[in-house]
Amino acid sequence: MSRPAKLTTEIPDTQNSRDTRHIPIEKVGIKDIKHPVVIGDRNGGEQHTIARFNMYVNLPHNFKGTHMSRFVEILNQHEYEITVKSFKTMIEEMTSLLNAQSGHIEMTFTYFMTKSAPVSGVKSLMDYEVSFLGQIKGNKPTVLVKVVVPVTSLCPCSKNIADYGAHNQRSHITVTVRTRTFLWVEELIETVEKVASCELYGLLKRPDEKYVTEKAYDNPKFVEDIVRDVAVEFNKDDRIAAYVVESENFESIHNHSAYAMLMHDKDADK
Repeated sequence: MSRPAKLTTEIPDTQNSRDTRHIPIEKVGIKDIKHPVVIGDRNGGEQHTIARFNMYVNLPHNFKGTHMSRFVEILNQHEYEITVKSFKTMIEEMTSLLNAQSGHIEMTFTYFMTKSAPVSGVKSLMDYEVSFLGQIKGNKPTVLVKVVVPVTSLCPCSKNIADYGAHNQRSHITVTVRTRTFLWVEELIETVEKVASCELYGLLKRPDEKYVTEKAYDNPKFVEDIVRDVAVEFNKDDRIAAYVVESENFESIHNHSAYAMLMHDKDADK
């Protein structure tokens, strides 16, 4: 008679063995794992997309390693229905399952909005990179929302000194916010787009091209102007508790980008 295979419980747990170097690790986990997600939009519909996840916990000084497979188990337990609400729950589950005091989850996905061209009204999709950044420390979970919004910017200096026009470029405005109450991703995007020299569209007819070119020319912005104008809008919105605003202009006449960043925590003012 053949000997029965060893039970799983009899296999040594190397990760859970003691480490004698007495050096804790702030973040240990997995990066860039892809998983289906379902995101609700403002119109009552759902977008089915693929998200990239980074998942980390802290590791105390006395443990050799963490159990990497458990991060994947947490994703698969939610099957395909990972939503904004379940994202916060996942952070709590992760730290509990791995007996950690702190944890971080980053979920990045492509989000689409249907936009109408400004003159012809022709509809097309615009894509935006959205991230949910969750962390838990001291049993207190927090979630930040990060959105990268591509826009057009036109240089005020170039407009003032040139006889025949001004240089413009595509810019990325990145906002990261902590909210007090629910806020649609679409609202963040629209707030950012309205302070740019001009917003972008997926599809434009000739009358639309004329409109967006002239709008940008009439509305020049430095990167400094852009981040300040976004901050003005966020300061007026009581749903936003804290924010970071970044603007990067991919310069059309330089071999470098122009960049500006500001941050503000409204709760710190109290």
